Amino acid sequence: MSLTLESKDISRPLADRMRPVVLADIVGQDHILGMEKMLRRAIEDDRVPSLMLWGPPGTGKTTIAQVIARATGAAFVQLSAVENGVKDIRAVLEAARTRSTASLNKGQQDALLSAVENGTIILIGATTENPSFSLNAALISRCRVFVLNALEPEHIKILLGRAVHDVECGLGFESAQIEDGALEFLATMSNGDARVALNALQLAGETASAQTGATPRITLSAVKESLQRTHLLYDKSGEEHYNIISALHKSMRGGDASAALYWLGRMLEAGEDPLYIARRIIRFASEDIGIANSLALSQAVAAYQACSYIGMPECGVNLAQAVVYMAKSKKSIALYTAYLDIQKDICELPNEPVPIHLCNAPTKLMKTLGYGKGYKYTPEFARAEDAAQDFLPEKMKHKKYIE
Repeated sequence: MSLTLESKDISRPLADRMRPVVLADIVGQDHILGMEKMLRRAIEDDRVPSLMLWGPPGTGKTTIAQVIARATGAAFVQLSAVENGVKDIRAVLEAARTRSTASLNKGQQDALLSAVENGTIILIGATTENPSFSLNAALISRCRVFVLNALEPEHIKILLGRAVHDVECGLGFESAQIEDGALEFLATMSNGDARVALNALQLAGETASAQTGATPRITLSAVKESLQRTHLLYDKSGEEHYNIISALHKSMRGGDASAALYWLGRMLEAGEDPLYIARRIIRFASEDIGIANSLALSQAVAAYQACSYIGMPECGVNLAQAVVYMAKSKKSIALYTAYLDIQKDICELPNEPVPIHLCNAPTKLMKTLGYGKGYKYTPEFARAEDAAQDFLPEKMKHKKYIE
């Protein structure tokens, strides 16, 4: 049985050639496509609603969309947020009135709203970002959101095994020798992304095919060389960026220096700007440590300066020092909560005048009006109680933002 689309064009990427065409061949998404699951029943009964597929790269979003189209006999038109605009969407609606799938910007989404609402099209969106952030509320309200999971190594190993031996569209190595551990390594190190795994396998397989006078052999070293993870599971502008910086912040807050170092490493090794991380550490030093350790801010600022002076990769150890220092330092959010209270009062209360005894009196008129009258210059007083005076406005003098 062929697991792939009809084309046998071997110039296409292996991941595309090996794309499943029936539900039974999709792996790793049983929570939405397993027997008796809502989406599977909808597909089998040809009652598919407009929906959004949200999940990491290489987990089968586009594949599921195409399988739905084939299973339901629907026409399938794929639109891209990068390549297609509102004009293209309108052309599709005008020409077909029954077909579209897209990952779109706000203007493009607006063009689809009425067609989705009245059933003219069934929209299947695919996004790696949280739909709450990347899609407008009106479009989300008209679609069901299904969350796809990153593939487990055992799922990816199944796909790799199919690709190795599929003669029609895979590598077709009926008698290929595969070094022990090669597929396991590739399945584990592809970060749940089947596309990354299959394309790395393709390169390793092409290298093996080029060997002369020998049975094709896919080795562990060839797989490692082919994989060469030039990207980690980290997108500097996407949700994972915010997830990892959040994990770093919370690890430091919780005093787990090892975890903080790990999340720091995940960001730096993926190419994050070290100055961005340093700025977050500076914020942390005041927000989470504050008056519990006044040296934390100096440590954070010094780390920022070090990053500015020497850059990556050398400044990684400077950031590591700062991260561990923050994690192990005593914590206090007194400053943070005090300032939040102040922001709230400034927004919700009238702007009270400065007490007149705190005002400067640089002119004779201002002195005549009482500016500065009664002010006590505290260094002149031996006892604090003798220097007591109000520094807040009259209506706020009982406020205590911080002890």
